[in-house]
Amino acid sequence: MTSDGRSRAAGSAAKGAAESATDKAQDAAAEAEQHPAATWVKGAGQFANGIVHFVIGAIALGIAFGGGGNADQSGAMQAIQETPLGGIALWAVGLAMAGLALLAFVAAVAESSRGWKDAVKEAGRGIAYAVVGATALVAANGGSSDGGSRAESLSAQLMANPFGAWLVGLIGAGTAAVGIYFIAKGWRRKFREDVAPPSRWQHLVDLLGTAGYIAKGVAVVIVGALFLLAAARNDPEEAAGLDGALQSLTTVPGGVIALVAIAVGLMLYGVYCLARGLWSR
Repeated sequence: MTSDGRSRAAGSAAKGAAESATDKAQDAAAEAEQHPAATWVKGAGQFANGIVHFVIGAIALGIAFGGGGNADQSGAMQAIQETPLGGIALWAVGLAMAGLALLAFVAAVAESSRGWKDAVKEAGRGIAYAVVGATALVAANGGSSDGGSRAESLSAQLMANPFGAWLVGLIGAGTAAVGIYFIAKGWRRKFREDVAPPSRWQHLVDLLGTAGYIAKGVAVVIVGALFLLAAARNDPEEAAGLDGALQSLTTVPGGVIALVAIAVGLMLYGVYCLARGLWSR
């Protein structure tokens, strides 16, 4: 056999081994998804997710009426920490969200056998859940974080580069696209794919999911818009996280009314997550 033939044979063997390993990983992930423990992990994670969103919505509602606090994940963790079982609750939320993130990554591997679109969607969910879980665990260990400062710092670091403004703009466009996806999912009631309540609760869950997803989507679109504004003005201070996006509504005409609607919607989304934890598909 010539050297070219040996190279092709080695390449073919390596490709076959890689495909075999991928198939085994996908099969293992699919089996893990069906394990009874996965149902408990998913339920606990959605309960934790619901609590976090409900608290964020409550803080945002307080801001609309002149109150203080940070209407984001870090603010929610601070509020949870101030409860009688704060430390224990933070650990519970952090571990539950970490488990939910791991389950989402497992689902991404399983979905990769059927197509990249659903796999990417599950991986995106996993990243979002992991961020919430990490925020809770940092708070449980006495640390803190500020979403607004992180957003501004990221924008400043990117804009220090020649094409930084374009990168910030891409982040803004991507974030806004995620928000639009949430709005569409709520409006079209695509969330029904994730939850299967008893028939007598279906109408209530539909109302919770529709209002919740649309409110969350609008909030995320505002975050994306602020990043786009920062890119257009080449000013990293314009970028903001969720708290900054909601706080910005108090400075525009009619913004307080919109903030109240979004805040109530986020609280309803939190209740929807509790329902999803109970009756997850």
